[in-house]
This record gives sequence, C-alpha cells and structure tokens, in this order.
Amino acid sequence: MATSPSSLVFKVHRREPELIAPAKPTLREYKLLSDIDDQEGLRFQIPVIQFYQHNPSMQGKDPVMVIRKALAQVLVFYYPFAGRLREGPHRKLMVDCNDEGLMFIEADADITLEQFGDVLQPPFPCFEELLYDVPGSTGVLDCPLILIQVTRLKCGGFIFALRLNHTMSDAAGLSQFMSAVGEMARGWFIPSISPVWERHLLSARDPPRITCKHREYDEVEGTIVPYNDMVHRSFFFGSTEISALRKLVPQHLSKCSTFELLTACLWRCRTVAIQANAEEEVRIICIVNARSKFNPPLPSGYYGNTFAFPVAVAQAGKLCQNPLGYSLELVKQAKKDVTEEYMKSLADLLVIKGRPHFTAIRSYLVSDVTRAGFGDADFGWGKAMYGGPAKSGVGPIPGLASFLIPFKNKKGEAGIVLPISLPAQAMKIFEKELDAMLKGKPIDGSGHKSIFVSSFRLREGANGNLIVDCNAECVLFIKADADADVTLEQFGDALQPPFPCFDELLFLCSRF
Repeated sequence: MATSPSSLVFKVHRREPELIAPAKPTLREYKLLSDIDDQEGLRFQIPVIQFYQHNPSMQGKDPVMVIRKALAQVLVFYYPFAGRLREGPHRKLMVDCNDEGLMFIEADADITLEQFGDVLQPPFPCFEELLYDVPGSTGVLDCPLILIQVTRLKCGGFIFALRLNHTMSDAAGLSQFMSAVGEMARGWFIPSISPVWERHLLSARDPPRITCKHREYDEVEGTIVPYNDMVHRSFFFGSTEISALRKLVPQHLSKCSTFELLTACLWRCRTVAIQANAEEEVRIICIVNARSKFNPPLPSGYYGNTFAFPVAVAQAGKLCQNPLGYSLELVKQAKKDVTEEYMKSLADLLVIKGRPHFTAIRSYLVSDVTRAGFGDADFGWGKAMYGGPAKSGVGPIPGLASFLIPFKNKKGEAGIVLPISLPAQAMKIFEKELDAMLKGKPIDGSGHKSIFVSSFRLREGANGNLIVDCNAECVLFIKADADADVTLEQFGDALQPPFPCFDELLFLCSRF
C-alpha cells in the first residue's frame, strides 16, 4: 500500500527562463484580491505536475512550442496572471496588471516515461529538475505569479510542471486556467468558460463583524517543531482499503464521505505517529470548497480562492485511545460548520485581525483534489497519466499538508493516493498504525481486543428521559491477549470486594 521514493536519477537540460506575455495588449489596471485570497496562510507557491505519454497523432508537433503559444493566447483572457502582486495599506494585496508575463522554462530530459516505473505518484524523483526554482522568482510580491516548465522526454512524452502563487487561485481556479490552456493548444479561439474576477464577492462587509466561531485562527501557545529528516511516502486507498475502514465506523456514521473517513483515519494515525502529549490539543484542518454554499451562487468562471479551513480539535490522548468514530464525528462537524455566513464572517475576521495565518501549531491539513480535474487538461496529447499536486507538505511549514489525489494503481484499480511527509521514525509508526486499522486490529494500543455483539444504546430524550434505541449497534466484549500470571488460589480463601488489580480485570475503555 505504501510506496517509497524512487532511486531514479536523470539529467535535465534547461534553456534560460523566459517571460510569456499576453498575445495582445490587455487592460492596464490594479485588481484587488479578495479578503479570503490574501490571508497569510495562502502567501506561498504551490506546485502541480502532469505526465503525458507519446501520442502518434501528434507526430511532428513540439509540446513546448504548442504550450508556449497557447499560454500567450490564454493570458489575453486571464491577464491578471501576467501581472505582479503589490501590497497596499493594511497588508491588502492587489494585482498590478502590467503584462509583464508568467515565467516559462523549456527543457529536455534523458529519460523515458516508462523509466519512472509502473506507478506515477508523489514523491517524484529529481522533482527539483522538473520544476526549476529560478532564483529570485519565489517571492509573493513583485514576482511572476505562475512558473511553468515543459520537459520533453526521450519517448516522445513530456512533463508539464507548474508553480502558482496560491493567493491568486485555488485548485478549482487553477484547473479552470489549465483547461483553457489546453483548449487554446487544441485550436480554440476563446475558453469554453469565461474567467470571472469579481473578488469583491468574497471581501469583508462594511463594517466587518465576526458572527461565527473560527477556531482555525485561534492563538495557540507552542512552537512548530522543525523536522529535518522528513520522509515522503504515498499511500493508496482502493475499494478494499476503504471497505476495511468503513467496518470500523459505527452505524450512525456509516454514510460518511470517503474524504471524511480518510481524514479521520489519517488524523488519528498521524497523531499516534508524532507521539503528541496526551493532554495537548491536536487539530485537523479540513479544506472545504464553499462554492456551493452561496445563494445566489458565485459566477461560473470565478477563479479566486473559495475555500475555508474549518478545524476539528481534540486532546491527543482521547484521539488515540478512541475508535475511528470519535475522530470521524469531529471531522463531520467541522465540515458542516461551513456556510455562506461562515465565509462572510471569515472574510471579516481576516480583515479585523490583520490577515493572519491559520493555526499551524499541532495541526494537520488535508485537502481533497479528487474532483479538481488537474489530469483532464489536454494540450492535444490526451489526458495526463498523472495530474495533481507534486508533493505533500507544501508551503512554508514542512509536513503540514496532505492531498487526496485521484489515482489508478498498476493493476488498473481506481482509488485515491495520499502523499504524506513525516520524520523517519514517525513514518514507521504511522505505517504500523494504518496497517493495524486496515487489518481490523485493536487501535487503542492497550493490548486488548474489542469484540462487538449486537445490542442497543441508551439515548437521552426530551426532559432528560432515557430512551432505549434498539439499533443493534453492539455491546463491548474485551478479550485479553495474554493470560494473567496468577492462580485463583492466590486470591485467598475469601473472594470478596475489594478485588486486587480490578482495573486490569475490567478494562475501562475510552468512549466508543
């Protein structure tokens, strides 16, 4: 299920970076970003990568030339991407639409697509050669908003790698832009979806007012532990793995989404792996796309950031000792919190508090890009063999973020691949914990097995009355893994309370 980084090594020959401006002059103006866009937590560059195989029907066509021309054409419509960010009063970001251009790199690699192996998934070997970090280009302000490198392969395929200033767009907005580039590359004259700016739709009210709880921006004491020996792994979740996890879910949560299920599972396993103090609060940040929350809906073609960072919070000890249903309920509630009012309140909070970073201390962030459509971008060579985030742990804080990415394994089975970054020792613990959950082994680390038998639950009704819910949910039976090192005779002649070591004879499980 887990795969290790490849030892593949190859050489890439790059030409000098160039700037690609719109094919014809565009409006010279300043465009304000929304108050969701310019928060501190989005002021970084995010990498995406696409792998394309040789297509005989495109014989004689150069992907570098085709994509370079298409970019110039599409920038006429998406001209803010050719500008530069400036910062105004109160840290407000705006785009100087000056047609300066995005950055483009032409490259060739002495390798074939087949040499990458059967499985194309993060982490990718020699990634820094496939998306070169041009000196002086990585800043948020006064730097290219997009950097693209197209690398030809010996087999006739190519790699399209892109780095985006995240304040400009989210996954859906970037996918919309890439789709438009593909359309231009295939001969279209205008994009099928017209880009819409209108960032004022997600800006703060006047006067701003915080009407919802936003614990993702809590001021938390502590420091972010610097991890120097980060290990990168990808984990595949197909129908077998998803079914195994669903067996651990109580009946009343059985309709949870795959994202909720995997996020709850990963949160628990990662918390065990980093060996957090039992009394400390740990956080899971669920990226929630809010496009569907607005009434009237946001315009089709809006390509700004439209998501929130709702957070679930739990004590590390409770999270690790409780079954999967505990973390799952917390994740579901966090997602449920995001409404249109929540987004308006969020924009107001960001303005009032000076555009802060979401709380990263003892936090883990999971984003679902299974529907983003990165792999659908077609420049004439067909859809990508892999399309999506280039690695986990993106941003200024190593190991903070993971992505759920659509994927087919070498057997052709469709599922989700999830890259994760952890220190070496923590990764070993993570793999062990995840394997135990997938095999249905006990997850509380207590050395006890929990066996469930059909039964019922007590609920509290109106006025405090107790009600028996005959739901066949189960009773709990505990089977000790080892015999007690005592005989009955050693208890003495009189078997009566109080019994020695009673807490070992009736193990007090945490809440189920």
